[in-house]
Amino acid sequence: MSPILVRPVREQLEHDRVIRLLQAKYKRKFEVAINPGNEQTAPVGPGPAPWYPDLVLMSSERSRKLVGVVEVETSESVNHLEAMSQWKTFSSLRVQFHLYVPASGVDSARRLCADHQITTTEIWAYHSIGDQIRFTPVQRAAQPGDGRARSASETREPASVVKAAPTKAATPTRAASSARTTRPASKPAGRSTARPKPRPSAARTKSAASSRRADSKASSRKTASASKALKRK
Repeated sequence: MSPILVRPVREQLEHDRVIRLLQAKYKRKFEVAINPGNEQTAPVGPGPAPWYPDLVLMSSERSRKLVGVVEVETSESVNHLEAMSQWKTFSSLRVQFHLYVPASGVDSARRLCADHQITTTEIWAYHSIGDQIRFTPVQRAAQPGDGRARSASETREPASVVKAAPTKAATPTRAASSARTTRPASKPAGRSTARPKPRPSAARTKSAASSRRADSKASSRKTASASKALKRK
């Protein structure tokens, strides 16, 4: 229980119930000690006045080294006093700090962490559905391994793109070459397929002109002789 807050009985019962559910959850990976209600069995922090978080996570090795702390809040305990005293202290222990708040207090918890520069490993929201309590992850701090994994994937992606480029470029070329070999030659649009008539030669032109002149002279002579015959009569 917080040293600066006295919760209503109903909220305290829900708070302790969440602690025991989380104990079963984290027990798969860590050695877990809890401080429900007024119990103070697992202290953390140096000095003569240690702190008692709701859950204390320790390594499963013989050293039982402190790995992380978990703090469960209710609607009454998501406030500035809790953030400045407990959250700030737990975030400075250089271990994992997991914060659980009611679903209605998620925005307030984020704002308090930002205002007081509190670093959390994870923020979870919980809510009740009948007799069950559901947990939903809200925020998770970036881990060093995540950054290395992203950089490795980014370096592999350009190599795959470069290898795939020649294959994509070769396909249209082969298709175009096959289309050129199988497609029949098309006739140019707008041009007539009839052959042009040959032009007459110069000799033929001259002979035709001379024949026309001779015809005209003969006709003129006939006309003149006919006129003379009429005058004689």
